Amino acid sequence: MDLMEKITSLAKRRGFIYPGSEIYGGLTGFWDYGPLGVELKNNIKRQWWKDMVYDREDVVGIDAAIIMNPEVWKASGHLDAFTDPLVECKICHQRIRADNEEAKVEHEKTHEGQKVEWTEPKSFNLMTEVFLGVTEPKQKAYLRGEITQGVFVNFQNVVDSTRIKMMSQNLKRHLNTGKKKD
Repeated sequence: MDLMEKITSLAKRRGFIYPGSEIYGGLTGFWDYGPLGVELKNNIKRQWWKDMVYDREDVVGIDAAIIMNPEVWKASGHLDAFTDPLVECKICHQRIRADNEEAKVEHEKTHEGQKVEWTEPKSFNLMTEVFLGVTEPKQKAYLRGEITQGVFVNFQNVVDSTRIKMMSQNLKRHLNTGKKKD
């Protein structure tokens, strides 16, 4: 048992995390917080929020929707440019970044003695499509691919509703004193 397996096993026994959907075989990379895990997570979030938001006069919080209108992603360039070049293993169809030679070498070790061939690199969009609605036609939307996008699309709402001053307004007064230097 390697170190990561030992840590995971301990965290599960103590009630910090459980593999997501474990009774149905799990889902790689997804975890559920157990009783102690959710308490730890909430304590960390509370302390972070206190330090980063409550204890500062120039910061306010926002919690934007995780699903956003496709026009947001079109305007930001994510639909066209949020891509990675990937190659696909012709044996098991796992995809890896084309420029990650180390990952390719590690992956090839899983196919003991077999000659692994890779497809030509293809550009894959990293945005996750979702479809809204229970009847046709379904409306296409995207999961938030970048956490700050909600801040950008709500910026004017935050400024209008909180009446906080933007830092750049204060900065401009300090930089432009109106005095001419010799």
